[in-house]
This record gives sequence, C-alpha cells and structure tokens, in this order.
Amino acid sequence: MSAEKWSVLFHSTSGYRRNAVSFTYLLLTIDFASHISLNLFILRIVKKHTKLKIYPATTLKQLTPHKDLIFGRTFTDHMLTIEWSSDSGWADPVIKEYGTLSIEPSASVFHYSFECFEGLKAYKDKSGRTRLFRPDMNMKRFNNSAKRIALPTFDGNELIECLKSLLRLDSHWIPNERGYSLYIRPTLISTQNTLGVGPVSQALLFIICSPVGPYYKTGFNAVRLYATTENVRAWPGGTGDAKIGGNYAPCVRPQVLAAEKGYQQNLWLFGEKHEITEVGTMNCFMFWKNEDGETELVTPPLDGSILPGVVRDSVLSLTKSWNEFKVSERKFCMSDIVKASEQGRLLEMFGTGTACIVSPIKEIYYKGQDINIPLDANDPSSNAGPLAKRLADELMGIQYGEIPHEWSVIV
Repeated sequence: MSAEKWSVLFHSTSGYRRNAVSFTYLLLTIDFASHISLNLFILRIVKKHTKLKIYPATTLKQLTPHKDLIFGRTFTDHMLTIEWSSDSGWADPVIKEYGTLSIEPSASVFHYSFECFEGLKAYKDKSGRTRLFRPDMNMKRFNNSAKRIALPTFDGNELIECLKSLLRLDSHWIPNERGYSLYIRPTLISTQNTLGVGPVSQALLFIICSPVGPYYKTGFNAVRLYATTENVRAWPGGTGDAKIGGNYAPCVRPQVLAAEKGYQQNLWLFGEKHEITEVGTMNCFMFWKNEDGETELVTPPLDGSILPGVVRDSVLSLTKSWNEFKVSERKFCMSDIVKASEQGRLLEMFGTGTACIVSPIKEIYYKGQDINIPLDANDPSSNAGPLAKRLADELMGIQYGEIPHEWSVIV
C-alpha cells in the first residue's frame, strides 16, 4: 500500500477546571507508511500550539436535511467567543455550546452601533476534507472594519487557527454536497456598559456557523435591479468600505420599496452623475465593448465607499490571468450603461459576493424605464451570460478543491 499523508489534530489535556478541558493543540503532519508500527511514525510539527478552552455541548442538535436549509436559520452545536478589555487585552479563546449571550442593556453596541462582522464559508471536498476560501482576506477586512469604528484589532492568523478548531469540532455540520456549505459569521461588538460615547474598554468577538444551501436552488436566477436615486449607500469619507451593521440597516427600507415594485435588489448610485457603486450587498461588474472598441470588464474602484469583496478581488485576479480582455477598476455611470445598451455594446452585468458567488443581472429600472441587460446571446433560455457562468464554475471549482489553487485552505 502506498504511503499516505494525513494531518491529525493532537490534543494534550493540560488541566480540568469547572468541568472544562483546557487543550493545547499541536497540528502534526504524519507520514503513514505501509507495514510500520505506530511507534515508528515520524511526527513533524507544522504549527505552533494554541491554548483553547473547550466546553463541549451536552446535547447535540439534529442535523437539518439539505433540502430544508434556509439561509441563516440553522446553527451548529458550538460557537467561539473571545473577550477583550483595555486593561488585559484578549483573553483565552473559548469554544462552547451555541447559546445566548449575556450583555447589559447599557452596552454601547445597542446604542451607538459599535459592531462589525464578516462572512465566509467552509466547504467539503470530494475526499471529505474541510476547506476555507481565502480566509486571510476576510481577517484583513475584519480588522479594517474594527479599526474604523474604534474596536480592538487582533492577529488574523491566530483567529483563523481558532476557527479551524471550531470547524473540526462541528465538521459534521458542513454539507458534503456541491453547492452547499457552512456559512461562518465572525462578529465583534462593544460590551462596555456606558451611555457615554467614547473609546471602547470592553469587547466580545464571537463566531457562529450556519449550514446553507445554494443561493439559486434551480440554477442561476438573473435579477432585476432598481437603480436608487432617492437614497445613497455610502459617501466619500464615510464607512462604505467597512463591514459594519450601520451600513446595512439603512438599506433595508429602499430594498423593501424596490421589492414592492417587482425588483430583487437596489443598484446603489452616487453623485450627480449617478456613478455605479454596489448591487444590494454585492460588488458590481459590467462586461461591454467600450467606446474605444475594446472588450472590457469594469468594476468600481476601491475609493473608500466600496466594500473590498473577496469574490470581487478573485474575479479581478482570475480574469487578468486569462489575458483575454481588458480588466479595469474605474468609475462608470448610469449614462454609460444606457448608451452602451442603446448601441448594442453591453454584453453582461453581474454582482459578486460570498453568498451568491456570481449573480447575473437581466434588467435595471432607471428614471422611468427598464434597461434590458443581455445574458447569453447564443442561448435565449439562459439565466446567465457566458462570463458569469465561467467565473462561477471556476470559483466553485477552487472552493470545493476540484481546481488546485492557493486560495483554497485545507482545515
């Protein structure tokens, strides 16, 4: 039998306190060669040990059938919590049973929105291994969001290791079917008990996980957008590039109004020229023939008002590596879309994000008229254009480990 290499998590119990077990984790790589006994295994330490307190759930929940999963409604057995104070810094991380948080009603998170969060996913590959997609980018953005609203920052690599431990414990919650995944929601809040507005002295970082199904259960479903001229999502010098709760609640009312008119999402505009910014909670891309006759993929630049999406960056990197058409980060306006549509130069438009990966756009309402956005000229029945399909296939291939890539991190 040929040698196989496995990564095994070794726990060494370092003590018991209040029925909790304090573990020191050593991630070891073991070469399992045939016809050798256990005492001849060669152990190679590949990661520094991390102290982590684990309080296992006393009762495990029933797994929800895949077909019944609704986004963000089902949660795993455990959660990760890490407390912080200005006096002592970050406390030891704790994994415990998923449950309620005990927070004073005077905590500043409730009054002044001291809160930021992230969103990423864990996937199961065909070999049953758990994978993360570019978690380093999520940690970088998480820290930037925290810094923007005066919350404490942290070591991103250490938090990834804590997350990996949580995923190993709840690995049975990660669906092993393509299109399904485990949505991961890291959140950082102020728990400081004061009605005064000022720097935070107490905070809590926690991570909860939720198994989710495909964004489109029956394949792509191109969306209709309502170009919003009455409201703006972000502005220069604001917090548009931070993933904070205060950016999301004000967008719900405009989305409700758009839905009442038959549109699934808002297309967020800015300024007198109605510059394109984002699609709902997604980054926006336009694929067209520009006025110079070049085939070009364009997306708004990261000017402080655009969320630096992980999928956005991945789309830019992939398309640049193909070297098949021009790829640009620059401003463009509704007038560009209208003109390109009238002249037959508009090829595709789509949004990108962790939840949907790629979301094709088929129509935009703007100033009293609907602008038709092409999908697939060679297939009138298609709900996505060729570029959107290709990007979705390649990104999912990387996420599920079908296409080898450094972006896919094995847990």
